[in-house]
Amino acid sequence: MSKRLTRRRLLGAVPAVGLGATALHATIPHSHGTATAATAAGDAVHAGHGTGNGHGGFRGGEVDHRANGFDPHVLVRDFDPGRTSRLPDGRTLCEWTLAASERDIEVAPGVTYTAWSYNGRVPGPTLRATEGDRLRIRFLNGSRHPHSIHFHGIHPAAMDGVDPIAPGAEFVYEFDAAPYGLHLYHCHVRPLAEHISKGLYGTLIIDPKDAREQADELVMVMNGFDTNFDGANEVYAANSIGFAYSERPIAVKRGELVRLYLVNILEFDLINSFHLHGNLFHYIPTGTSKSPSEFTDTVMMCQGQRGILEMRFPFAGKFMFHAHQSEFTELGWMGFFEVSD
Repeated sequence: MSKRLTRRRLLGAVPAVGLGATALHATIPHSHGTATAATAAGDAVHAGHGTGNGHGGFRGGEVDHRANGFDPHVLVRDFDPGRTSRLPDGRTLCEWTLAASERDIEVAPGVTYTAWSYNGRVPGPTLRATEGDRLRIRFLNGSRHPHSIHFHGIHPAAMDGVDPIAPGAEFVYEFDAAPYGLHLYHCHVRPLAEHISKGLYGTLIIDPKDAREQADELVMVMNGFDTNFDGANEVYAANSIGFAYSERPIAVKRGELVRLYLVNILEFDLINSFHLHGNLFHYIPTGTSKSPSEFTDTVMMCQGQRGILEMRFPFAGKFMFHAHQSEFTELGWMGFFEVSD
């Protein structure tokens, strides 16, 4: 009989530095698909501060981003302005099509998860417009389950996305981009925990008309995956793939302004966090201002909270970032900025 994959077992299998770990093998059936945890999940390497080279990761190979249909190293700088045209009143119309579908994704080497996705990726596309633009989002439900899109921000009640769209049906959400800031979208069909945790979410950025200072811009959606459907996450990540930015750090330039759009959509845990090593950042909650609320190295967020982090690195080298909950870090939510001249 295969062993049941649990978070406690994963953490118990995290080895001390230089030691091996017991491999776990589990195939967990579920009414909406299967999550398979192979050797990689049980061979989680300690991702904390004490590792010999500062790198954490899952053993057992690498995630096949091509098979997934998306790559977190691309997603981190992928902003979708949609198809734009000019309205009779002179305003810009931004149009997108988002389709809900079900697909297996690999969230850690050998760990596959049947996700519910927008446009075949988790998180969904990062939609971007400017305040005052008209937004038109055509939603196609290609899933076997009712879904919707609820956008955070200001819009009419009819566009709020709380009404389920049946399988095979479609709906057009249309409203003005307001207010400027960092927002998100997600399915709002009950049970919410299932529809959100399985991957139906994404980021909506509304830029101010008076543009922010030019910067190297990044987007991270903090999420996790309950691979055995027990109501607790076994894998934590930013942009879905555990340790992705540890195995391949995010390259930035010394002295250049880095702007990070950070969204927390983690389900089953009350709080998530972001901590930066060797530096501090200016933090703008919800991005609805140009003035930061604090200068810090750690922020805490409940689900749905988000903010803009702005920083410059005065030194070259590799600087770690991670959740400041050790358990989240050890199960995938950590990475590095690689700063160069």
